[in-house]
Amino acid sequence: MVETVFRDPVHNFIRVQDQTILDLIGTREFQRLRRIKQLGVAGMVFHGAEHSRFSHSLGVYEIARQFAVHLAENYATEAPNDGGWDPNERLVLLAAALLHDLGHGPYSHTFEHIFKTNHELYTQKIILSPETEVNQVLRRVSRDFPEKVASVIAKTYPNQQVVQMISSQIDADRMDYLLRDAYYSGATYGTFDLFRIIHMMRPYEGGIAFHEKGMASVEDYVVSRYQMYAQVYFHPVSRGFEVLLTHMLQRARELYERSKFDTMLDDSFISPTLKPLFDGTVNLQDYLELDDSTMLANISLWRHANDPVLADLAMRFLDRRRLKSVEIDDDVRQLLPTITELIAAAGYDPNYYTAENDSFDLPYDAYNPTAKKPRTQIEMMQDDGTLRELSDESTLINALTGREFGNARYFFPREMLLQHAVDDVMAPVYADFQQYVHNDKLVLPKAP
Repeated sequence: MVETVFRDPVHNFIRVQDQTILDLIGTREFQRLRRIKQLGVAGMVFHGAEHSRFSHSLGVYEIARQFAVHLAENYATEAPNDGGWDPNERLVLLAAALLHDLGHGPYSHTFEHIFKTNHELYTQKIILSPETEVNQVLRRVSRDFPEKVASVIAKTYPNQQVVQMISSQIDADRMDYLLRDAYYSGATYGTFDLFRIIHMMRPYEGGIAFHEKGMASVEDYVVSRYQMYAQVYFHPVSRGFEVLLTHMLQRARELYERSKFDTMLDDSFISPTLKPLFDGTVNLQDYLELDDSTMLANISLWRHANDPVLADLAMRFLDRRRLKSVEIDDDVRQLLPTITELIAAAGYDPNYYTAENDSFDLPYDAYNPTAKKPRTQIEMMQDDGTLRELSDESTLINALTGREFGNARYFFPREMLLQHAVDDVMAPVYADFQQYVHNDKLVLPKAP
């Protein structure tokens, strides 16, 4: 086929040279990703962060394509088990890179938490189901090609080089989302030398490594990931909107469950598109009807719901009336019941207007087979072909290895800090609350 080129603000050009990839891009299931934001509610904080999982998936494909070009030109296999790159793996790598996020639902991770879905499992279902256009395109390659692509997503594909280029601590997915999220959020933290990292990539029999001469670029990538999590992904305001969205969906679900037994309650506030999800009967085709626009349409209706809690939560979410938060630590955690009681006394149901949210991550960790989720470590290749784990080579990364960062925050209605907005009867409750909040932290009040 003639090469098709997509203009992209991050990679400049995204080149498609395979009819299979172009056909996959045109499928209904892949086009759905245009309607799912990459960063979910983070657009409430970073107004430029309106990019989609469609553009991210194209970016992951392009990085994987560059991986494949580099490896085929410089490190193609010459003999069985020599650890080189097999160019015959190119199409399965590119298809898996393109399709890796197919299974995401609206507002992604918040959605998964509430409805107990798993986007990786749904990605595999979409790839494997004969009902999908994606499956039909993949089967034109070979009868077993959908199974090959799905096994890359499941991390069970026999060629670990392919798996690690899609899912590891330094992969095409992470590389694109760091660069893309930095670009659209306006942050400068997520930039690193992609070109240098690609050209330092080396295949070996067990996976992918990077030549030691590229260690500075790999260090920069790990630090960029740390900074993006600290400054963008874990931003307290974004987390506050995730709390609002979570509580709003919980309230809607509770009201919907009540409506099944209470004839006085009308279930029409849940659209037909969402009902299978709320009933727990959602099938694959139902799931593929869900995107950010279907969820927003429901939230817009909930603003006018008869239930005052649901209506208020929807109004806060749509009109950016954010929850306030304070950082908490173990020393003052015992204050939470007291301040929660004060919030309840002010008329806010703590089940829907308060939350304790913990956000922690590891910027890098060495492989630990006993860990709950073992991580594939980053290997640095020496001139003689021997491998050394990154944190053994880099003093900088050694300082970050295994060290969680993040914090715990307590979310509450912002009005609790606006004492002037309440009448004289309620003012003492607000004043009592405010004695525990100072400079973004919970504090023990000073003794009289």
